[in-house]
Amino acid sequence: MLNKRLGIVGSGQLCSFLCMAAKKLKISTTVFTDDKDGPAQNFCDYFIYGKYNDKEKIREFIENTDIATYEFENIPVEFLKLIEKEKPVLPNPDINKIAQNRKLEKTFVNKLGIKTTDWAYIKSAEDIKKNQNLLPGILKSNTLGYDGKGQFVLNSLDDVKKDWCFTADYILEKKVNLKKEISVVITRFKDGTLSFYEPIENEHRNQILFKSKIPANISKKIYEQAISNAKKISEELNYIGVLTLEYFITEKDELLVNELAPRFHNSGHLTIDAFNISQFQKHVLSVMDLGSKPIGKISNAEMYNILGSEILDYRKKTFKKNEFFYDYLKKEPREGRKMGHITILKD
Repeated sequence: MLNKRLGIVGSGQLCSFLCMAAKKLKISTTVFTDDKDGPAQNFCDYFIYGKYNDKEKIREFIENTDIATYEFENIPVEFLKLIEKEKPVLPNPDINKIAQNRKLEKTFVNKLGIKTTDWAYIKSAEDIKKNQNLLPGILKSNTLGYDGKGQFVLNSLDDVKKDWCFTADYILEKKVNLKKEISVVITRFKDGTLSFYEPIENEHRNQILFKSKIPANISKKIYEQAISNAKKISEELNYIGVLTLEYFITEKDELLVNELAPRFHNSGHLTIDAFNISQFQKHVLSVMDLGSKPIGKISNAEMYNILGSEILDYRKKTFKKNEFFYDYLKKEPREGRKMGHITILKD
């Protein structure tokens, strides 16, 4: 008998995996989404489709939830605050204000003495001229944007288009000589207990995650610094749940925080099969205050994202015992859309 109810905002593949993890822990799931085709409806116990301002649907969600969480950070904070008036929402919605805003995020990280790329806040073309020292650089929308959306490469002032309309604000980041990218997935519990997976090495193609693997080919110094930074950030935020730190490693072996994600992460999908307990189970244990369980590594592993129409071929394949294929059951295989993944255990 499922006797506790976890409410989840969002209905994509991350939510689907969270629902499956909750079920293993005898927790029922109520999903609220503004996507009527959200694939998590195939895995949750109770599915609610409604807009973020639909008071009736919000009431239905609250009444069918004991503790709420969310699968991605770009959710209106006001909506989460409305739920929080009656039910706990974890991680704290105020953390989303930081994660949704690149300027606030980088300022927060830098104040902790943790390095990021050199950057500047941009509101006009004139601001770019004032910060020519950051060129070549990448202009990123200050809010929203993921998988490369809302990003523009600027090699010189000539790349600043005259017809651009600066109705939005941006961050200009100086390009770095990148050696590799890694991520750290860490869980913090209500009592302050911390639990983390080893750093994961990531490869992007066309600004979308292509491959993740463990172990990451990094120095002991980078390994320890990446974990230490994640601990410091999670403690400063008084965080509860799974937090992911994305890092750049430069050619000079300098570790830079790229982004923080207040949630479980695409790169952490390999934890489902390569460890005794996945990032999704860790999140459920944390937000539901069920206590930590030790992480045990089963195998080294590689995970590959399956994009767009590639899923059609994968659905016809047969797999070896060390290969684990996941179909997200999304209806439309659009180009560049994450449709599934495959994890290959290497030991």
